Amino acid sequence: RFTIVCGPVAAGVFARMPNRERTILFDKLSYDRHWWRLWTQVAKTRWDLIVDLRQSAIAYVLRANERAVKRRATGGLRKYEQLAATVRAHPAPLPVVWTASEDRARAATLLPDAPVIGFGPTANWPPKAWPPQRFAALFHALQDRLPGAIPAIFGGPGGQERAMAAPLLGLLPGAIDLCGALTLPEAAACLQRCAVFVGNDSGLMHLAAAAGTPTIGLCSTTRDRAEEMAPAGQYAAWALGDGDRMQDLTVQDALRAVLLMLDRAELAPS
Repeated sequence: RFTIVCGPVAAGVFARMPNRERTILFDKLSYDRHWWRLWTQVAKTRWDLIVDLRQSAIAYVLRANERAVKRRATGGLRKYEQLAATVRAHPAPLPVVWTASEDRARAATLLPDAPVIGFGPTANWPPKAWPPQRFAALFHALQDRLPGAIPAIFGGPGGQERAMAAPLLGLLPGAIDLCGALTLPEAAACLQRCAVFVGNDSGLMHLAAAAGTPTIGLCSTTRDRAEEMAPAGQYAAWALGDGDRMQDLTVQDALRAVLLMLDRAELAPS
């Protein structure tokens, strides 16, 4: 049985997790009162294992048979490998997503059986966002490879995500608008129905990779961390720009990466 402690934004990641007993939402409070509140919710239990990915002190003041606390990264490991090393998992398993039948049923009502190209034009930091005109140009360039393809625009809840997705929705008037419309498990189920996903360096990009969808992350501004933060999945890779601005990543660079990934996925044994 698992108890998860996480912020509200991440809670949906674990909503369908097998053997999850409960999720404790960790909201920051002034004067570090959030740590006291968390302690009051978990101190009465003697835990078989505490896994602490925040390098906090609370793991050491709770009763536990075993503790696994994430250490500072060394040796050039990718992020998911760092997390796996915390619990001495070698080789590191690739991330996964969990969905339920109702999530997959909703995805089937939202996305057609035709090829769907998923786009993630949003990011938590505007300089990480590829220009919307280039997303639109990439979609048109992919229509030769995926005839009859329909674009689907993904984005999280809130006005900022909607504002970042709006220009691309305007450039692709026939696109399926999924911005702010899905729970996280529903988003994962929709991503699994996509022929390919192309998105900025964001949590949505990592979700697509974990869902097993052929995924191309777009990276230039954060290329200094590209090796560590690369999307981790069976079919996932970066399209990297030549400079430190997203404008340095061309449509041709992204198209080349997408076509290579589609070839790789098609050639994989079933």
